[in-house]
Amino acid sequence: MNFEFQAIYWREMVKFFRFKSTLISSLIQPVMWLAFFGLAMSDSFDQLTSMIPPLEGVRNVDYLSYMGAGIIAMDVLFSSLFGGTSLMFDKKFSLLRETLASPTPRSHIILGVGLSGVTKAFIQTGMIIGFGKLIGMDFFLGYTFTETLIAITGIFLLVGIFTLGFLFLSGSIAITIDNPEGMQSILTLLSMPLFFVSNALYPIESFPAILRFLSMFNPLTLLADGIRYFALGDNFTVMGMHYIYTPADVIISFLGLLFFASVMLTAALWRFDKVDV
Repeated sequence: MNFEFQAIYWREMVKFFRFKSTLISSLIQPVMWLAFFGLAMSDSFDQLTSMIPPLEGVRNVDYLSYMGAGIIAMDVLFSSLFGGTSLMFDKKFSLLRETLASPTPRSHIILGVGLSGVTKAFIQTGMIIGFGKLIGMDFFLGYTFTETLIAITGIFLLVGIFTLGFLFLSGSIAITIDNPEGMQSILTLLSMPLFFVSNALYPIESFPAILRFLSMFNPLTLLADGIRYFALGDNFTVMGMHYIYTPADVIISFLGLLFFASVMLTAALWRFDKVDV
């Protein structure tokens, strides 16, 4: 069996490492969020909620650790949404035409782009977790070595599924739109409600009812919940709010993200079959 998608995958990875500005910015940006926004907001929120009595026998998590899961989710969202723009430039400069004219199945093109995006997301996630631990983020606190490995595996699996879903969506848009300005406008329009109607950076319990309902189906919320389950545990408090996660909640996150990625893959394959360059 031929795996033509490997050529697409390696081309995307070579581009990622060759263009130093893109590489450095993609790795430094989430670290800056943690270093500046995270530390500043953590101190502020922790002071505001310091008078709330803790629940006996329940671990209290600081805001930096709570937000760390959201930073991972946010970074993966933006990198995967804008990851499909390479296809738009390939189309613009006729590189996509040559690829489509080759014996490479069209499904392998989107698969290669998707897997390269997952690899980049894994690198960024590892950077955030590593730097977060250095500045005091309490991921995997009290875990054994085996439990930590299982937790990291669970986080990476969730991140991978989430990334594929949004890369398939981004790729579908990229081969439909002809100009970068239009692409950026659409992606910005998509990213803002996804980001703000989620629990990435703050709890959603005080949201209006309609926003809480929408957040339940937001892939970003599913990802953030799953990361917090694996990184912080199934029973903790933060900012006076009590969180209890069950295995069923995590299974729902996995299944929800799998459904989203499957729908986006179907849409991407359909769009690639119809594309005319």
